[in-house]
Order: sequence, then structure tokens, then C-alpha cells
Amino acid sequence: MIELFREYWQPFLFTDGEGLTGLAMTLWLLCASIAIGFVLSLPLALLRVSRNPLLRWPVQVFTYVFRGTPLYIQLLICYSGVYGMAVVREQPLLEAFFRDAMNCTLLAFVLNTCAYTVEIFAGAIRSIPYGEIEAAHAYGLSGWRLAVRLILPSALRRALPYYGNEVILMLHATSVAFTATIPDILKVARDANSATFMTFQAFGIAGLLYLGLSFGLVGLFRLAERRWLGFLGPAH
Repeated sequence: MIELFREYWQPFLFTDGEGLTGLAMTLWLLCASIAIGFVLSLPLALLRVSRNPLLRWPVQVFTYVFRGTPLYIQLLICYSGVYGMAVVREQPLLEAFFRDAMNCTLLAFVLNTCAYTVEIFAGAIRSIPYGEIEAAHAYGLSGWRLAVRLILPSALRRALPYYGNEVILMLHATSVAFTATIPDILKVARDANSATFMTFQAFGIAGLLYLGLSFGLVGLFRLAERRWLGFLGPAH
């Protein structure tokens, strides 16, 4: 394993000389999809808990579809299925977007993590004690000010442990990016295995890299939970 890593350490970690590969590409996919999905999920989570069915049902259908189908199938549809439609190829902007493998991969990842994150945040919003809402109303907060100043901050703190699990699951899910020829950790491992036939060593290195990233993310979220969820613990 050490010999293989010495030969392939650069593509496993950084670049193959032409662009990002391996660990750097996996981190890029994770950070970009999580960041975009997080921003999109905030307003959608508010719509998900709305009492107006016209606002709630479209978001509910979206989360049901993307949580009910495998990410691998979603990636295949974005990468090859959508581009095969004549209406897409006839539109220059759509044709250019779906012709790029990175765009298709990010689109699938963003939609998938957004669907799960919406449900996580919506559940956290529902768990906010009604007394906090009444106190906010007493201070004159309502509408968007109530959502921005109380509901979303409180929900984000309460959702932190569950959102941490989603980020780690999304890290593991990025391993399907090789399907769209994206040179992530698994793609480099497959190429190394094809060139050397050292299957255990190639995929063992990939597993160790994913394991190290997972432990790092767990540590970061543990620190965040101590910082922002301390008020939910027992009083000393």
C-alpha cells in the first residue's frame, strides 16, 4: 500500500497535472454541493412547514422524489438523460450546461442534499417550543423578521447533530461522481487498480482517505455542538 501511495500520492491528494483530482476534488464536490444545498434549503424549509398547502405541497413532492430515489440514478439522469432530450440540445444555454460533467454532478448532488436538508430543518422548526414564538410575538416580531431572527437560528442550532450526519453521508455519496468521469478519490483508486492490479491497496488508500475526512467532519461538528447546543444540556 505504501509503495502504491508513493507512486500515486499526487493524484490521490491533489492533481494529475491537468486539474483537481482525488482528495481535493472530493472536498470541492462536498463543499460546493453542501453550501448551495444549505442556502436553497432555508427558504424551502420554511415553505415545507407552511400552513398553506399551495406552498407546502410542491416542496413536499420535491423532497419525496429526491429522498425516495437513489442518488446514483439522479446522477445518471442529470449526466446523460437530460442531455439526450431534444429540447435541451436545442437551447444553447441548457446544452452548454448539461454537456459539462461537473455541472451535471453538482446539480444532482445539490438537489439530493437539499431535499434531505429541507426535511432536517423543517423537523427542527417544528420542534421549536411554542413559548419562544409567543415571546417573539410579544416583542413585536412577525413575518420574515420572526423567521430570520428566531425561527431559523433556533432551528439551525437544534438541527446541528442531524445536519452533521447529512454532511458525512454526502461525503460518502460523492463517491458516485466517478460515474460522470469526475476524478474524485474513487476514480483515482479505480485508475490505480486498473494500472497496477493492486486492488486491496488502491481501494484501501481510498477507504483511509474517506475515513480521515469523516473523522475530521465528526470532530468539527462535535465542536460546533458544544459551542451552539450547550444551552440544551443539563445545568451545572
